[in-house]
Amino acid sequence: ALELDFGAFEPDTPHLTLSSSIGNGTNFVSKFITSKLSGEPEKAQPLVDYLLSLNHHGDVNTVSSTISWTIIYTHIASIPKEKRKAKQCVGYGFFFACSFKEWGFEKGWGDTAERARDTMRSLSEVLQAPDPTNMERFFSRLPTVFNVVIFSPHGYFGQADVLGLPDTGGQVVYILDQVKALEQELLLRISQQGLNFKPQIIVVTRLIPDARGTKCNQELESIEGTKHSSILRVPFRRVEDGSVLQKWVSRFDVYPYIEKFTREVTAKVLELMEGKPDLIIGNYSDGNLGATLMATRLGVTQATIAHALEKTKYEDSDIKWKELDPKYHFSCQFMADMMAMNAADFIIASTYQEIAGSKDRAGQYESHSAFTMPGLARVVSGINIFDPKFNIASPGADQSIYFPYTEKQRRFTQFTPAIEELLFNPNDTRDHIGFLADTKKPMIFTMARLDTVKNITGLTEWYGRDKRLRSLVNLVIVGGFFDPSESKDREEASEIKKMHALIETYDLRGQMRWICAQTDRKRNGELYRCIADSKGAFVQPALYEAFGLTVIEAMNSGLPTFATNQGGPAEIIVDGVSGFHIDPNGGGGGEDATRKMADFFEKCELEPAHWRRISDAGLARIEGCYTWRIYADKTLNMGSVYTFWRVLNKRQKLAKQRYIQLLYNLHFRNLVKNVAIPSEQVEQAKPVAAAPPRANSSTKITARSQSRFQRIFGA
Repeated sequence: ALELDFGAFEPDTPHLTLSSSIGNGTNFVSKFITSKLSGEPEKAQPLVDYLLSLNHHGDVNTVSSTISWTIIYTHIASIPKEKRKAKQCVGYGFFFACSFKEWGFEKGWGDTAERARDTMRSLSEVLQAPDPTNMERFFSRLPTVFNVVIFSPHGYFGQADVLGLPDTGGQVVYILDQVKALEQELLLRISQQGLNFKPQIIVVTRLIPDARGTKCNQELESIEGTKHSSILRVPFRRVEDGSVLQKWVSRFDVYPYIEKFTREVTAKVLELMEGKPDLIIGNYSDGNLGATLMATRLGVTQATIAHALEKTKYEDSDIKWKELDPKYHFSCQFMADMMAMNAADFIIASTYQEIAGSKDRAGQYESHSAFTMPGLARVVSGINIFDPKFNIASPGADQSIYFPYTEKQRRFTQFTPAIEELLFNPNDTRDHIGFLADTKKPMIFTMARLDTVKNITGLTEWYGRDKRLRSLVNLVIVGGFFDPSESKDREEASEIKKMHALIETYDLRGQMRWICAQTDRKRNGELYRCIADSKGAFVQPALYEAFGLTVIEAMNSGLPTFATNQGGPAEIIVDGVSGFHIDPNGGGGGEDATRKMADFFEKCELEPAHWRRISDAGLARIEGCYTWRIYADKTLNMGSVYTFWRVLNKRQKLAKQRYIQLLYNLHFRNLVKNVAIPSEQVEQAKPVAAAPPRANSSTKITARSQSRFQRIFGA
């Protein structure tokens, strides 16, 4: 069998040494860069060369070829300090009014004299005294990232009517929210840099001619809530004749198409952006592979986001790969994951446990450090979780949808009648079954898919067994279908049958409402707030939860939250302060969890302020650690820092790239030949016309700074 040793290409790569530092790669890299550059002036030459290379569509940023460190040290003190003069020296005129141009400085240091002086002093300080915080701060102010490409090929990627379709769920929501946050942060940074460029973000996905009533057959679609971001859809083509696949393809079966897809994507992106992107972000195994191919070809900084590594979801999937391969093609997927995570300049994880696990469970990435697929490959050194490429940047909830129940003026009151119908109509309908006899009781609420891991039936059984909890609160569940024959998933169908049996066994009618899966995000946001109005709580009882976006949504709506201690929620919640941990595997069949809930609600009856105290602490926890604003700031900082890190490590980076290319060409291409090509009638794709151009209400900009993408969608 093939033996893979990616670690052999990292003899000189510095690694973290403390497990507590895992996931804090940017800080480590900033510290290492600072130590490399500080001291003698000639040590800073790589940074001089890097600053000289910064440009956007040919416009030079930060410094010109006449600059030297002597000039920087000499003239930092010459930047006007008086606020009066600083206010006069803004925008493009600042560099001429303050004689910067003749010194060799260009635009990009700041939009005011005060900010430019501050940026330059940050540079001076990191060169004289090693300080990773100052180094990261300096790189965050450099004009390095303007154009971003985000890969997400599988499923039905769209903005409406797609959630619930095959392979289409949380990843779509994550990326759309991510794009909005990144664009807002890019616009802010570019403005503060004193530049007049417009950022571009393109989400790359598959064009599906048989779009099932969605816009997934539309080539270009502007992203709502943004000015400079769009979805670019490119079809999958058959390897043998280039004809277009018409129908959806499972995420496990996409690998024969990714190479040709990425080649076509690259050409279209270069045309739309009129140049290379500055950062490419992959999502899931197929998107990370596409990002790897494109980033390698263009020489661009690459990030990967796993969302879920399938190797850890299916027990012994490496050992049993032959048995599982006809259905899941893990031989392709695990190789794609290994190549992408080793090629990436940085990896974005949502939690520490995703990388390194806990005392009871190995991390998703940790499980890829060494493993064997008998007869296929033996990975002796896959990925090192102490590698500084790992960074934790947790996503947030859409603040326009999930906001506190106390903000009455913002609430979506148009949904109130529909939500009251969902919760309190005593009759069974196609949308809900069961009823709440005492509608004044608080409600404990959960919302998730009906599968074994999400453990919704487990919560139902816990509730059914605990008479004290039942006397205090009602149970509201949102998820799945009511008729098992409606589900195409065998596991979900089994859970539906189990749910019906539990309702009968514990006679839950009158204390439980089961609502079918809801896909309207705005209405779901208001549903959280309605539960908060009842002084209820949210429960996330999963056996394991990689991150826990519903936990973020609930806490950001002001709901006290009880969540599993297995996975991401254990990091989101400070137990007993901003919410509560529950152990889904604890003794007594959930007795520990229900005792914790019952104790909370009894205390709230005796001391009503206790509910508000936990609610407020949850809101503060999210605001401080789990917002898209924080996420975007961290991600763009990574893009800036790791772009320079590539420059410092280009020889070692090149050696590993060659190894990955060899593995791809000689091994992976043979593996994808075993993936069956679906049989269907094919024809050339006929995407519908792109959305009409927006009216351009902004000030006129030069032709150079306006790409074809911007001429289509407006500046």
